[in-house]
Amino acid sequence: MVDWGAFLLVAAVSIGATALIVSLFATGLRLLAVTSPRGLALAGASACFTVAGAAVLFGVWLLIPAFHA
Repeated sequence: MVDWGAFLLVAAVSIGATALIVSLFATGLRLLAVTSPRGLALAGASACFTVAGAAVLFGVWLLIPAFHA
């Protein structure tokens, strides 16, 4: 028997997390395209890329059981 509530919860969280990571990466790219003030935009872009990269690495860590041992 399929627990449809749990299935929908996993699907919603997956779609939401994907949208958040892609949005952070796109925001980082957009901040890199800003011409001025360069220092603040570069810091914001670096922060966006760092958070997006950390989220991806955390997802990989969750998927690979050998990392949990």
